[in-house]
Amino acid sequence: MRDLKFLIAYLVPASAFFAIWQQGVYAWITVVLVFFLLPLIELFTPQSAANTPEEEEPKRVGIVWFDWLLYLNAPLLFGVVGFYLWTITTAEMTILEALGLTFSTGIVVGTCGINVAHELGHRVKKTEQMLSKMLLVPALYQHFFVEHNRGHHKNMATDADPASARLGENIYGFWLRSIGGSWQSAWEIEEERLIKARLPVWSWNNEMVRFSVVQAIYLAAVAFLLGWPGLIGAIAVALIGVLLLETVNYIEHYGLRRRTLSSGHPEPVTPAHSWNSNHELGRIFLYELTRHSDHHYKSTRKYQILRHLDESPQLPYGYPTCMIIALAPPAWFWLMNKKVPMARK
Repeated sequence: MRDLKFLIAYLVPASAFFAIWQQGVYAWITVVLVFFLLPLIELFTPQSAANTPEEEEPKRVGIVWFDWLLYLNAPLLFGVVGFYLWTITTAEMTILEALGLTFSTGIVVGTCGINVAHELGHRVKKTEQMLSKMLLVPALYQHFFVEHNRGHHKNMATDADPASARLGENIYGFWLRSIGGSWQSAWEIEEERLIKARLPVWSWNNEMVRFSVVQAIYLAAVAFLLGWPGLIGAIAVALIGVLLLETVNYIEHYGLRRRTLSSGHPEPVTPAHSWNSNHELGRIFLYELTRHSDHHYKSTRKYQILRHLDESPQLPYGYPTCMIIALAPPAWFWLMNKKVPMARK
């Protein structure tokens, strides 16, 4: 019964669907849920550092329930995005309503889309990897599959990683650096792979070429079926989803750096190189993404058995609250800069 708690994560797409259906005062309901109610509840609920007993992990990994919880996000994601695009191009609404629906749908793109794609992208099954790439289409961020798995996990907590925020770097500069740097890094990673395999870089063998074509077809289809308003809506929700991802990236590794060894290479990744949060509700909504140290320590570990590790630095608040604070750089620096030296010892 305890595993039924992950059904709570479906409140995000459900609330977005309700917002699009009802509009009016409900247009912003998903934003209120994620960035007001969730942080408020987390302030008054205990954290949990409990881990699955090691002897139970193999059995828990094999429970298909946890996999299907992820798979079902695909129809939910495309259903909500499709409903949103159809609604904003056919219904009469105020600018405030349209903005609310756009932000609500963008949150779904970031959670049901990018976050679930992140988990599935680390799986070894080809079908799950394909589903991961598909979930990234509405975010127009398929290169994340390449850069995150083969770039970020290699370079995290170093200056070579565009997705690892530097001490004193504000989030707005980080957005630009991470978005542009991640895209460039993905092209370079694919180029290196193809050169080693003695295959042409500019060919269908290049995943970045395939991703570009798929995403162009997606946008062309939206424009053809729904016109310019639909195209603008598709790009807007993609941007919101991406900014949510990059804000999460910002708080996950802010200021943490691996030491450079005498060999010139960075020290091995340890649990001390990622910020964690044990706030129970945020863990559920993000499928345990907040236990990020263990994810980097062993990236193939499925979300249902990710562990709290005593060596990992802990964020003072849950992910949603920290994301809001990060939008005010002076407040974020005041809160976090004094914690970074402690976390790096």
